[in-house]
Amino acid sequence: MTTVIVQLPDVTVRHSDDPRPEPRLVRLSPGQSAEFGRGEPGAPLPIPLRDPAVSRCAGQVTAVEDYWRLCNYSAAATYVVENLEGAGEHIRVAPGRIGAPVPFEMSRVILPAETPMEFKVFAPQHAYAEPGCDDTPAGEPTTSPFSLNPSSKYFLVLLALCEPRLRSPSSAVVPGVGEVLERLRPLPSCHDLSRSALNYHIDYLADTKLRLREGPDGSHSRAGGKRERLVSLALRFNLVREEHLAMLPSAVRR
Repeated sequence: MTTVIVQLPDVTVRHSDDPRPEPRLVRLSPGQSAEFGRGEPGAPLPIPLRDPAVSRCAGQVTAVEDYWRLCNYSAAATYVVENLEGAGEHIRVAPGRIGAPVPFEMSRVILPAETPMEFKVFAPQHAYAEPGCDDTPAGEPTTSPFSLNPSSKYFLVLLALCEPRLRSPSSAVVPGVGEVLERLRPLPSCHDLSRSALNYHIDYLADTKLRLREGPDGSHSRAGGKRERLVSLALRFNLVREEHLAMLPSAVRR
């Protein structure tokens, strides 16, 4: 089972109005590794970083259960791993460090260069305790097919999408991207949330967390179809509930 996903850096420069290309992904199961760096002529690495300031073999990502480890093979450069869900939260991986554990679900690895090189790493199988289960019984713990972190921005995005139907089950409304932005921006953690970042969270929910499949009518790809199917699945399996609405800012009555 894939527990870690590496999103490779874009290889082409695109304008803001260009359609987003499909991300290039490297999927890893527990125990599997992928090296990153410039590579040798005719022998590219699984995670290519084409900058002369980056070592030919700069490091390695290794999947370990529901998290991952980072090796820094550089003799001089420190690497930074940012938490994409945190407000500046990050860890530094010193030169020569082997197997540094990374606890973040959504990460950006940054290597120093004239133009800093980076790639993203996701660990979408993070497990969370079941509500109301304070004692740890004998045997294997119960796992969820949909592992969602209620403190994450992607969960707030999902909650805002589901809000109209949570408040009125007969509602057929699914908010658009602009409406979700307007709803979330009053939250301190979402002040700087952009349209592209919000679309990124929607894609992460659809493709990685809830693993939507293309509908027979092409509803996954048509405008709004992905949002509608996310809301339908989340409500069907009770992934967001009425009590979660307290996480959103107070609704402004117009």
